[in-house]
Amino acid sequence: MLPPVSVRIELIQVARLGAQLLGDSAGLVRDFYRRQFTAEGAGRDRSDRSDLYYTVFTLNGCEALELAVPDAPLETWLRTFGTGEGLDLVHLTSLARCWASLGKKRMPAGLGKSLLTHLEAFRKLDGGYDNDAKKSHGTAYGSFLALGAYQDLGKFPPRPLSIVQSLKRLETPDHAWNNSPGLPVGSTNPTAGAVTLLRHLHLPLNPAVGDWLLARLHPQGGFTAVPGAPMPDLLSTATALHALASLDRRLTPAQRERCLDFVDTLWSAEGGFHGHWADDHLDAEYTFYGLLALGHLSVG
Repeated sequence: MLPPVSVRIELIQVARLGAQLLGDSAGLVRDFYRRQFTAEGAGRDRSDRSDLYYTVFTLNGCEALELAVPDAPLETWLRTFGTGEGLDLVHLTSLARCWASLGKKRMPAGLGKSLLTHLEAFRKLDGGYDNDAKKSHGTAYGSFLALGAYQDLGKFPPRPLSIVQSLKRLETPDHAWNNSPGLPVGSTNPTAGAVTLLRHLHLPLNPAVGDWLLARLHPQGGFTAVPGAPMPDLLSTATALHALASLDRRLTPAQRERCLDFVDTLWSAEGGFHGHWADDHLDAEYTFYGLLALGHLSVG
């Protein structure tokens, strides 16, 4: 049984709330996303090259902002990747997500089945997924990507309980998750990914996970990637807020205001968001995380 909406649609719906919170500044973000398309109709990476991974965030940002995309050149560019053979896990799942955003009716016949066949090559002995061929275990991130790709193609991963078993090996003693077995301390992004995975697999979650995530809240707002990290970052903030919302754990008004202030410090008048205080670059990925964080913070 599939959840009411896919991970992709869920994220876009929340990011749409973030766009509303921007008010008049939303126009600047729309202009920023318009500039993220290359001449090929793809999303540009941090070196201004067309890239599948960044195309995902460019398209998702446009969907959140209800902004039209250059669909004809994008379709032509996506077709150059064929069935995705030879792509790593990140870019293979990105290809699936790009086609889902463009519209599955435009996909070449049989492509969805081929993409999922290639995806299963990244499945590990423990039932999880990961990009590293040398690893025998899956990771929370790899399995999160795989679940999203299956949902984007209208399917559900085979042997879903083996994904859960893989996640069990990645649990840490502090009631969180990391991307390798046997680690003593959890990490925010793998934990948020595991929470999303388990929720979409219709499994219960330990309330202590919410306590762990809330403990990552930095005194100046935002969430840190690991315990003791010196500064918060936008990725960890967005994913932690998304996981906390799914656990029905809410910030206090004061915590919410500090997080809003933190996100505001990363905002640029060029229409994008920086990833953290030491990041001088703007890109489609972190700008989408900015919208996602604001979307969750717009709900009191």
